[in-house]
Amino acid sequence: MEIYIGISAKLLCLLTLAAEKGLDSKSLSLISTKRKTQFIHTVQHQPQQHLCLTHTEFSRMTEAHDLFKNIQRKPGLQIWTINKMQMVAVPEQAFGNFFEGDCYIILNVSNNPAQSIDIHYWIGNSSSQDEQGAAAIYVTQLDENFGGSPVQYREVQGHESVKFKSYFKNGLIYKKGGVASGFTHVETNVYNIQRLLHVKGTKHVTGREVEVSWNSFNLGDVFLLDLGKAIIQWNGPQSNRQEKLKAVMLAQDIRDRERGGRAQIGVIEGAQEEASPELMKVMVSVLGQRIGQMKEAIPDDKPGQNQISNVKLYQVSDASGQLLVQEVAVSPLTQDLLCSSDCYILDQGGTSIMVWKGKGASNEERRSAMGRAVGFIKAKNYPASTKVEVMSEGGESAMFKQLFKSWTEKGQTQGLGKTHSVGKIAKVDQVKFDVMELHAQPKLAAQERMVDDASGQVQVWRIENLELKEVDRSTYGQFYGGDCYLVLYTYNRANKPQYILYIWQGRHATQDEVTASAYQAVNLDNKYNGAPTQVRVVMGKEPRHFMAIFKGRLIIFEGGTGRSGVVNPDPAARLFQVRGTHELNTKATEVPARASSLNTNDVFLLKTYQTVFLWYGKGCSGDEREMGKAVADLLSGQDKQTVMEGQEPAAFWVPLGGKAPYASDKRLEEEVSLHEPRLFECSNQTGRFLMTEVADFTQDDLDEDDVMLLDTWDEIFLWIGNSANQYEIQESSSSAVEYLKTHPAGRDAGTPITTVKQGYEPPTFTGWFNAWDAHKWSSLNNTDLNKKPGGGVGNYSAPGGPGSIRSHNQRMSSVQFGDGSQNRAKPSGMQNSEQLVKMPNQLPQGLDPEKREEYLSDAEFENLLGCTRANFQRLPKWRQNDLKKKAGLF
Repeated sequence: MEIYIGISAKLLCLLTLAAEKGLDSKSLSLISTKRKTQFIHTVQHQPQQHLCLTHTEFSRMTEAHDLFKNIQRKPGLQIWTINKMQMVAVPEQAFGNFFEGDCYIILNVSNNPAQSIDIHYWIGNSSSQDEQGAAAIYVTQLDENFGGSPVQYREVQGHESVKFKSYFKNGLIYKKGGVASGFTHVETNVYNIQRLLHVKGTKHVTGREVEVSWNSFNLGDVFLLDLGKAIIQWNGPQSNRQEKLKAVMLAQDIRDRERGGRAQIGVIEGAQEEASPELMKVMVSVLGQRIGQMKEAIPDDKPGQNQISNVKLYQVSDASGQLLVQEVAVSPLTQDLLCSSDCYILDQGGTSIMVWKGKGASNEERRSAMGRAVGFIKAKNYPASTKVEVMSEGGESAMFKQLFKSWTEKGQTQGLGKTHSVGKIAKVDQVKFDVMELHAQPKLAAQERMVDDASGQVQVWRIENLELKEVDRSTYGQFYGGDCYLVLYTYNRANKPQYILYIWQGRHATQDEVTASAYQAVNLDNKYNGAPTQVRVVMGKEPRHFMAIFKGRLIIFEGGTGRSGVVNPDPAARLFQVRGTHELNTKATEVPARASSLNTNDVFLLKTYQTVFLWYGKGCSGDEREMGKAVADLLSGQDKQTVMEGQEPAAFWVPLGGKAPYASDKRLEEEVSLHEPRLFECSNQTGRFLMTEVADFTQDDLDEDDVMLLDTWDEIFLWIGNSANQYEIQESSSSAVEYLKTHPAGRDAGTPITTVKQGYEPPTFTGWFNAWDAHKWSSLNNTDLNKKPGGGVGNYSAPGGPGSIRSHNQRMSSVQFGDGSQNRAKPSGMQNSEQLVKMPNQLPQGLDPEKREEYLSDAEFENLLGCTRANFQRLPKWRQNDLKKKAGLF
């Protein structure tokens, strides 16, 4: 007997529906009430779906919670496919392979202390409605199994989220077949394979099975002909370097995970096919002779905008029995709009839908969240591929938090010794900055935006007549709003000088001076061979390290100039706001000389012709008062009259124009944002300038051919790769400004933008990357897989595979690069390099197991280890051993 459940219908009772279909109550009694209810509420909001389930299948699904009990919360990936309405585990060696006719559930537990959980369900283009509905139900149950804390994602083939793709660094492979589609799964770990993969993408790579025919090829993409024991990579004449590199990595991944490292890899440059005759013979034997012209390049899909400024928040309710969605607010959004007793949908311009479940929402509302999101997409006529995220209060994703003006967590720690506590208004004292923590914790250095303890050398120039004029050292720290300045800071790291070039632009400087400051910065940068990190500093937005290098002497004058011989206006009263607790974080800023400028939390300095008042607000600390005294001595040698808030003499109010209301509420310590950093690739390799986000990024994601944008919320970094072209550099600078302007959270347009060059990264940049390798760039230059000597396989080759393949089934024992190298003397009985990749006790007699690489020919050495002998010898010992391990020689 079958139960037909119309998913879009409003089902009031499963028993009533079952009676209509003839299902007896005895059978229904075997299914728990909780699972019946859960099943109804999960599936009833799925639009345009119709499940046809046998009673046995339905029973299996409702009892699946027994399976969940055995799922461990261990860091890493766990993947299941839906087979006959059941979750079936996918073996690890098959991770990254997805059959188009199936649905999958992916569980990722992060490696951080919190072990945050993400659950994705992936929908193949040929999967059945039954499997899609089953996957949605299992995701809901899996979410409940982990207490509702995971973030849920709905993924559609070809439109996967950046986060999903980040799990599979070497790329995704879409395979034909699947249980529901009626096709037969292609077996893995066997060699009787013949398939063609169409590889696309530079940062997130996908390989899709296409017809094994020349008709599938085009001039602009990369293709992998997988023959089991041999994988041939064909690079389209119009494909770029990064696409070729990523395809090599995908081929290596197939070889290592699916073939146990025993497949051979060869590469053909489509523009120089005649240079690889042996490989071309194999391709022709499989594909036949090519007839006619090959198709033109297929333009890459333009990725959706990284951010949509018009974000809307909707409140969701079904109190009346129907799904009601009411618009609450548009961007910029604030956290207090979210009420714990409700559920909300956040619509990011139709590119992404996010559902937020409050802790006080009913179980029914929480369980039907994913279904509601899909229903919302249908009601809005958005594409079926629109991305969906579902999260619970307290378990919000980083991307969700990015869409709010600010985001705080209960009891969060902020910076060094600063804490935010909900419900309290008392100001929290700052703890003095301990520079030693920077060396022990690189991430702290990045968060605090401090490269060192500010004890380096400082040089300051002012723009005068569009040229650089060195500033008198006695006035260091005094910046006038009518000027532009260049500040060069020099410090040492690993006994090597490092440079930071700050470009400070006054609010009232002329446009010519602003332009000249940028031009002179380039000249100064060139003088130091491009080594300085450049930081644009907007007046009033001085970063912490900039303040620190002036040791508490930083004074910002609203207008005027510091040029000699120029008489600045000298008003009858000048008011300065002093903020900071020690010399590393203190600055004085000139504010309008009015009573309304005062703030109960700070120290103010009022300077008149007759006297200097030092005003202490009730909320300021003893350390702040001491720094106020120090700044007052810098501004004037006159005697200071101390004035406590609430005890001001009449002479204090007269220069300010009389008493007036001012900020008198004690504030919380300035909140440090919880927003996680985001990395974007800025590239025009596809012919258009595009910004593509990189999720779960590492140092390996910094591509030397491109410009990368790192958004740490308080600062924007532009990382310039050594091979980035000038167009990318220019476009990325303007894109960074546009990125801030259009950010849905209403970001400050004055956020510092810092330019960092490859090989000269400061700790404030490297601290955002886990396990940063300062020697990586020199190592990569010596092991570049793409800079082979000219010869039979073109310019690209993968370690562990040959440069040429003589026949479909024949394994090669040598590699031909056309460089004329000869084999070195080998022990008796050794015929080829494969005999070196064995256990020590299996090696030929007379061979030193610690120095196996010395018995390789130059071609074999370069192929297995990915670099020349000379470059290998220049690498540090640990790097040599690492390469030998990967090649099976250690």
